Amino acid sequence: MRIRKIWFDKKFLYGEDSEGRELKQSLAWYPELAEASEDQRNAYRFGIEGIHWPELGVDISFESFEYEDVIPTPLQAFFMSHSEINISGFGKFAGINPTLIRDYINGFKKPSPKRVLELQNAINALGEIYSKVDLSHPDSE
Repeated sequence: MRIRKIWFDKKFLYGEDSEGRELKQSLAWYPELAEASEDQRNAYRFGIEGIHWPELGVDISFESFEYEDVIPTPLQAFFMSHSEINISGFGKFAGINPTLIRDYINGFKKPSPKRVLELQNAINALGEIYSKVDLSHPDSE
């Protein structure tokens, strides 16, 4: 499959393949493109295996237009929007293998409903801990 034409809206990158099919991907997967100007988005070139934006350092394979997950899952979106959370440390905190969490985030594996609840509970517990942090100096009063 090869994309021959692309265009954007606020949330998606669209592509038309050589058979005339319209495919799309969420710009959430590509924050550089999501934040890019129209001129930057239009400064692309087609390669043998995909599309390249040299100025932005973004490469998107033609194959990725056929992936099942057009839009990130809530778990993927959470970790994509919170890069300050170290997955290895979070996995240790949650008692879940960090490699498995990476597989969930990268879409290689899908968590069961029970695992989603475990991850949700760990995120909420971390939020509780963070909300109780007091950085004021003990002598500041």
